[in-house]
Amino acid sequence: MKKFAFFFCACSLLPACQTASLAPSQPIVVGRAALPVMERVALGARECWFRSKDPAFKAYKLAPELTSQNGRPRILIVPAKNPNGLPLAVVEATGNPARMSAFGPLMTQPIGQRITADVNRWVAGNEGCSTTG
Repeated sequence: MKKFAFFFCACSLLPACQTASLAPSQPIVVGRAALPVMERVALGARECWFRSKDPAFKAYKLAPELTSQNGRPRILIVPAKNPNGLPLAVVEATGNPARMSAFGPLMTQPIGQRITADVNRWVAGNEGCSTTG
């Protein structure tokens, strides 16, 4: 019975850990390493989601972690009321050319589609904000 309970608990957590694809069927190849790509994404997120006071992101804060010892620069979206808490979304890049991924509970909510669309746009070189926010 204990094994079944552990299995059930472990499976119930899986949706919160799903990774959203930030590319079509293949990784986004932009001819750039992970750090410059994530710098562009971090700037876009800061300007379009947080400095613009986009209501969709009102409950969150941006926590960029661009200097990474493991070669995975990333940005975290954390609760505004608990910025030291667990991230609700993580967008990260790795490699050269950069391969993008995103995961966390926000990625399975409607705002996850917005995050994916904006990140894809910024990775492709567009600097503007979406018209949906």
